[in-house]
Amino acid sequence: MATPSNKRRSVISFNNLPLEIQEAVKAFYPYGYAEAMMRIDKPNGDFFFAVPFETEEVSYLVKIDVKIDDLTDEEDDKEYYDDEIKGADQIQDDEEEEEERRPSPIEFDDED
Repeated sequence: MATPSNKRRSVISFNNLPLEIQEAVKAFYPYGYAEAMMRIDKPNGDFFFAVPFETEEVSYLVKIDVKIDDLTDEEDDKEYYDDEIKGADQIQDDEEEEEERRPSPIEFDDED
């Protein structure tokens, strides 16, 4: 087994890993990556998230695709409460218009 000082180090996207290494990473993190996730800042200001994973020969930093919710609370509230609120008069007008569009029921004469 290689010692930590002479292991090859590799930063690689999860999707670019060989299939058997992907399966090993999934087995190593059976409950997900949340506890081991690290944010890695790049010199140009960009960043990515990664988890560590080691084999006998290679020490990986595996990039994980993460969807970040970048809406502020105010924007989130606006989307949630942006529905048009109708007053009682408008609801009644809408109901009357809908009634007018409905076909009238067929009436039958009772023949007793």
